[in-house]
Amino acid sequence: MTLGEKLKKLRADKRISLGEISRVTRIQIIYLESLEEGDYNSLPADVYVKGFLRSYADFMGVEEKALVKLYEKERGIKNHLERSKNPQKEKKKEPISISSFVFTPKKIVLVSSVLLVFLGVFYLYREIGSFADSPRLLILSPQANAAVDGNSVTVEGVTDKDAKLFVNDQPILVNDDGKFRETITMQPGVSTINVKSVNKFDKESVASVTVKSGSGEEVAGEMDVNGNGENNTDGSKNNDEINMELRVDPGPVWLSVEADGSLVFSGTMLTGATQTFKGNDKIVINSGKGNATFLKFNGKDIGPLSQDPGAVRGATFNKDTKY
Repeated sequence: MTLGEKLKKLRADKRISLGEISRVTRIQIIYLESLEEGDYNSLPADVYVKGFLRSYADFMGVEEKALVKLYEKERGIKNHLERSKNPQKEKKKEPISISSFVFTPKKIVLVSSVLLVFLGVFYLYREIGSFADSPRLLILSPQANAAVDGNSVTVEGVTDKDAKLFVNDQPILVNDDGKFRETITMQPGVSTINVKSVNKFDKESVASVTVKSGSGEEVAGEMDVNGNGENNTDGSKNNDEINMELRVDPGPVWLSVEADGSLVFSGTMLTGATQTFKGNDKIVINSGKGNATFLKFNGKDIGPLSQDPGAVRGATFNKDTKY
């Protein structure tokens, strides 16, 4: 299969739409469509496409090297075919005849001067690169010492478009305008969010912001006035709902949660942070670190999502799940 056919089959097997993949991986739908159709001329530079494929493979739970290798192979074939279709461009490049060229002292001095200028420019370029300015880094949200309702906050900001960005040591995708956005889940109390940007000269800029999250308002909202933990006014538990509480330790861990087919959370949770989710039929969990994601299903502590430190995709819990 071609790369596009393989991507289509992976998506069909998991019954996932392009819109859902775009929402979770933050890859524009137009690029996902170009990858599936093999329209490589509509894609950005190779470094971005390979990044797309790594995010795609991570979300689908497949080997990223196989997708990247298949892309490189097909891209090389397409480039070769395009050159073959325009042989006239190659014919225009006539070989330089040097049979009548005679080296004279004047020409030797001229060539030496040009070479020295080139070497000087190259040396200056390297020196300027070694002392390059640190990348710009501006956190737009949240503000310092802000109070956050609940236990999650969205981090937004701007950096250089070709820089590598990390939020609490978790790599974050930067768009073509240098903007970034990531949802962070924290434990109640005061938390510090560290953001680092590294440019191609390995120069880095670091910024931190301290925020204060809520203290369990979600849990309080699930209890009645008597504190019995019952949802209905007649004191009986609502057996038509399924409840899932997620806790991360150690963090940070990237998570996405779907309830009844809808994406209800996608972001990074810090050490000790918890989130509670409800559904009528099923809850599906995707985690970047299975052994660091702890679950409490319908009030029962069932431990880590997996004993494996790797990613877990499509873990499904419904009314028939028993522990």
